Amino acid sequence: MDKFYNETLHKLEIAINELEIEADYSIQRIEAIINTILKYLSEVKEYVLNRGFKNIDEEIHFFKYQKPAIVSKLIYYNAIYKIETKKPYGAKPIKKYLNDELKKLKRYFDNNLEFYKYYRTNNFFIDDKLFVRGKYDIKLSLDTFYFEADRNFSTSHDYKVAKIIANDLIQVYLEDQLHNTAYREKSTDLPNLNWTGSKTALIELIYALHSQAVLDNGNADIKVIAKTFERAFNVDLGDFYHTFMELKSRKINRTKFLDSLRDALIRKMDEQDER
Repeated sequence: MDKFYNETLHKLEIAINELEIEADYSIQRIEAIINTILKYLSEVKEYVLNRGFKNIDEEIHFFKYQKPAIVSKLIYYNAIYKIETKKPYGAKPIKKYLNDELKKLKRYFDNNLEFYKYYRTNNFFIDDKLFVRGKYDIKLSLDTFYFEADRNFSTSHDYKVAKIIANDLIQVYLEDQLHNTAYREKSTDLPNLNWTGSKTALIELIYALHSQAVLDNGNADIKVIAKTFERAFNVDLGDFYHTFMELKSRKINRTKFLDSLRDALIRKMDEQDER
């Protein structure tokens, strides 16, 4: 299961990255990405329905982590499509519109706070109720979507996990839109910081933080982390996934920047010890 899923997810991410290079959130490009996600999701569904799962643990893992990773992309791009096609004209209407969309995300968070806590803290004690097909508890805040979904390929909460992941990405997108159009409030007590190292170095650092699972208990999406660094340090990382693949392909010294950070810190400590 893992081998097929990982290969499928890898192919999907490459396809999305190739489409994202073409233009900045054009409607046609988003449509193409949505169709691509649907194609790969359909392949995963067919595989699951034909093969099934070895045991309950494999089923839980699929519906808690693997399926949501793909469905969240579908939710995200569909949301961006609707945001872009409904966006009004004029600076003030756009600002209000984007802020209203952010409020919708906040409402969803407030309405599902208990599950957010359960998922974000990596709890598992009721996973057998939340992520096993055919089992559901009406008391556990179910989305209406579940009752309309294919029960052979859905559990009561896998869509909710996908929604959480997608909402993180949607929030970053909306905040970027506000920032890029100069309507996001800027801090007046702190100077802007610009990344002056290489983009490759920053991408190496970002993937290291993601791999170490030190952000949001390891639940932060790599795209959210990258966008946050871009905004914080006024840098455009471009196709960061492609850069990471180049890092992986290095024959030697694949963590050049991280090694240099370690050496610089040790050198700094030694210098202070000698004083």
